[in-house]
Amino acid sequence: RGAMRAIVTRVRSASVEVEGKIVSSIGPGLLCLVGIKDSDRRKDAEYVCKKLLKTRIFAKEDQARASWDEDVVTRKGEILCVSQFTLYGRLKKGTRPDFSKSMPPAQAREFYDSFVDMVRQEYEPERVHDGVFGAMMGVASVNDGPVTFIIDSEADFSSNASMSASMSEEGS
Repeated sequence: RGAMRAIVTRVRSASVEVEGKIVSSIGPGLLCLVGIKDSDRRKDAEYVCKKLLKTRIFAKEDQARASWDEDVVTRKGEILCVSQFTLYGRLKKGTRPDFSKSMPPAQAREFYDSFVDMVRQEYEPERVHDGVFGAMMGVASVNDGPVTFIIDSEADFSSNASMSASMSEEGS
């Protein structure tokens, strides 16, 4: 069962630095830290992509900051995706993180690249940027709000399935 996870933060700006050089940067938009589980499938990536692009976490230009009216596409914001395998680190035993639930690096690179390509295909390719997979990166961001959400395909699929089941039982 897949469980792709993304930490999505609304930002005023964000950048990725590798070996002292900025390799990617964005202005206003979303910073998306992507965690890939060993059992993730294409449907998990599709779900996270859709939520990333369609979740309304921006106020309209002429409204108060507290309104939730526009998504990143409507706002024409930029997106910076950064692979972060530590999102599947577990601290169940002892004090050393266990990453056994993270997808192995070679497979994860391919999955991550296909996810970023999917976001580019569904949006405007020039507005979607990413870090360097597997590199030690310095990720800087200026949060806006702050507004941060977790998109988790497993938790969301499970709650949607439970809700659908209970609704169909009520309708019987």
